[in-house]
Amino acid sequence: MSPKDFSVLEPRRRAPWGVLALVMLSGLAMMRNGVDVELGPPQPAAAARPDTRPLGTPPPAPDGLETLPHAPASRVKIPAIRVSAPIMDVGLDPDGWISAPPPEDPNLAGWYQNGIAPGQRGTSVLVGHVDNAAGPAVFYGLGSLEKGQHVEVERYDGRVAVFEIYGVEVYSKNDFPGVQVYSDTGTPELRVITCGGGYSRAHGYDGNVVVYARMVGSR
Repeated sequence: MSPKDFSVLEPRRRAPWGVLALVMLSGLAMMRNGVDVELGPPQPAAAARPDTRPLGTPPPAPDGLETLPHAPASRVKIPAIRVSAPIMDVGLDPDGWISAPPPEDPNLAGWYQNGIAPGQRGTSVLVGHVDNAAGPAVFYGLGSLEKGQHVEVERYDGRVAVFEIYGVEVYSKNDFPGVQVYSDTGTPELRVITCGGGYSRAHGYDGNVVVYARMVGSR
């Protein structure tokens, strides 16, 4: 698998996150290691609706919510789909693409380290494989998540940022709404992204599943 199958072309020099969001309009072309699994990974209910549908309403921020300082992400936990996976930093490869976690390790997620840390004001991004040549991988069940469920991200400073899901969407790679997905909403948010949509052996997955979540607490 080439890293280009997993990522989005960006400028070779680092740019502010707001600029990166505009560059990402071309979409996040996720990894295409598809494996033949009966019925394939679960897809969001949104897969049956046009891409113009509105997102759900984000949960209100609790009174006194503390925005966390920068610290790298170390582990992601999604209890509803029994995910507990270490996180590695991912950046850009020599061609200017976001690198993917190694597909050989099915239980590994990646945090885009040139962006926002989970719990900071802004939108942090986690990515991971839906499957690999051996079978389902870390984010295989992502499309089955529902509004109100939680994603917890442990950080290397010992803090845990807790996010509540308010939307689970699937987008075509050819029409990926980068500004909507990556933009700064003014609060700490999280996007968790993997492959989705239809799959063919020749072209891999034709879309991306995106989980939208807003921070509701920390510990």
